[in-house]
Amino acid sequence: MSHLVYVGLLAACLIATLPLEIVLRTRVYARWRRLLLALIPTVAVFSLWDIYAIAAGHWTYDRRYLTGIDLPGHLPLDEVLFFAVTPTCAILTLEAVRRRRPHWLIGDER
Repeated sequence: MSHLVYVGLLAACLIATLPLEIVLRTRVYARWRRLLLALIPTVAVFSLWDIYAIAAGHWTYDRRYLTGIDLPGHLPLDEVLFFAVTPTCAILTLEAVRRRRPHWLIGDER
């Protein structure tokens, strides 16, 4: 079961931030095109960076904690999911803070 640790942690991050979408109505998932525009460059750049680091021998993964599914360049699927999940959770958190902060705190000087 240890091969699901990485994916399990990513799922826990998504589950932990899901109430932000539902309760605070951050609308991150509802605006999925906007979310994809933020995720695509992030996932692409960091995936290429990881592929380079793996090929150069600078970076490895403990296979015990991975699903065992590799993408081209020996990049674990789990790592690509990390590059998508982490920014998604960060965006959800940012939008929740924006939604809940008092207007006087955001520099709304009139």
